[in-house]
Amino acid sequence: MYTQFFGNYLLSNGYVTTEQLFSAMQREATQHMKLGTLAIHAGLMTAAQVDETVIQQTHQDRKFGELAVELGYMTDDQVLTLLKQQNPAYLTLGQVLLDDGVLTNADFEKIMKDYGSSNGISDLDAVTEMPQAIHNLLNHFLLKSETDISHNGYMFVELLFNDFIRFIGEDFTPLAVEEVAEVPVKCCVKQEVHGEYAINTYISMDEPTAIAFASRYVHDEFKEYDEYVQSSLEDFLNLQNGLFIVNVSNDSNTELTLGVPEAQETDTLHFKGRTLHFTILYPFGNTDFYVEQA
Repeated sequence: MYTQFFGNYLLSNGYVTTEQLFSAMQREATQHMKLGTLAIHAGLMTAAQVDETVIQQTHQDRKFGELAVELGYMTDDQVLTLLKQQNPAYLTLGQVLLDDGVLTNADFEKIMKDYGSSNGISDLDAVTEMPQAIHNLLNHFLLKSETDISHNGYMFVELLFNDFIRFIGEDFTPLAVEEVAEVPVKCCVKQEVHGEYAINTYISMDEPTAIAFASRYVHDEFKEYDEYVQSSLEDFLNLQNGLFIVNVSNDSNTELTLGVPEAQETDTLHFKGRTLHFTILYPFGNTDFYVEQA
């Protein structure tokens, strides 16, 4: 989940625009990691040392690692270790932004330090195995969005992000949460959760995004928006909510029930209760998720 919140951090702190982030996300899958980026991330070189090594490369036809060793910035063993290691997924996003000139090496060095520090993360590579780190990341995300959320609401959001990762793909960035009263929608599906924690949930996106979303979800390739794509959206929403009511039952012995997912034949949703809007930015488009207090 570090990758997703990393993109949001860059956006909310003004390092990138939504357009720059979206462009980078579309190209990160084909990105080649550079040794200088890995060295900064590993704390083996500073941004200034990487910049100096790159300058030296412009004067002689030498590999970055060879020059870094010659300049005394790294050892041969450190270079080999960096070349062999499994690169953290979020670094590819950073590399695209570096190549685009959106970030400098100095920016990247500062971001790595500040982001880990502000979220209580000492080892950025191990964050996916640290429950407290994930808790800190999600809290920080909601805090930045100035969103007041209940215990069950927090469980729902955490599960939602995890389900996007598990079933659609981890290459997304959540944008800031906002409260809404009325929104335009396109391909939209609704499902109600009944009981002590009663909510109405909606997932909405345009047709091309819905086709790509459904294709990822069922591991098949749809060509047009049809009943199979709509059924995939309904199934994802039902999956999310089904897992949620199980978690609530295990957490507090509170029994919730689900309504049947149904397509919304309208261009605009009008909400009666407090409604939170989550925008999930994927390389193929925006997915909008709404949680309304019933």
